[in-house]
Amino acid sequence: MRIIGGTARGRKLFTPPLHEKSIRPTSDRAREALFNILGNRIVDAAVLDLFAGTGALGLEAFSRHARFIVFIDNNRLALQLIKKNILLCLTGYKGDCGIRVVQHDLTKGIPANKLPQETHRGFDVIFADPPYAQNISFSVLEFINNSSLLTQNGLLIVEEKHTVKLPSSLSTLELTDRRVYGETAFCFYRSSAAA
Repeated sequence: MRIIGGTARGRKLFTPPLHEKSIRPTSDRAREALFNILGNRIVDAAVLDLFAGTGALGLEAFSRHARFIVFIDNNRLALQLIKKNILLCLTGYKGDCGIRVVQHDLTKGIPANKLPQETHRGFDVIFADPPYAQNISFSVLEFINNSSLLTQNGLLIVEEKHTVKLPSSLSTLELTDRRVYGETAFCFYRSSAAA
């Protein structure tokens, strides 16, 4: 698993052992397709990586000049991998991207009180990659729908198993696109005020 583009392109990320099933990294192919869709939206963006796993999505955003990235996970191995991968990507880095790692059980909501002051205006891009087919993505959607975490022109990308159908709209969020890559589906939500 590698960083696909940007300043850290080609860096090989630490991944969980093959027998470890609690962390499911997004494939390089799916990640590359996702970031091709996002394009320049990542530049100077505040990014939230929920259920961050190895940190690959947030670190791909880092490599492509995001301004601030917050990684949240509760799995001990995931937190170790995220920290190792951040250090790997920071080697030789001369920019000023802010990075925070937060330990939190996201099945209990998103901890606004643990988020850094620099992100109090919300996030331009939110990645949510919960365990597949466990209904967690529905509760994450509901929580973000009822919060001010997403900026008005921000984009929420929920990664789910391709067979799971997520809602086309909530009170403040609108599904604007859905892309399938193998077993993976990316659902793109925007604020309904911006759609």
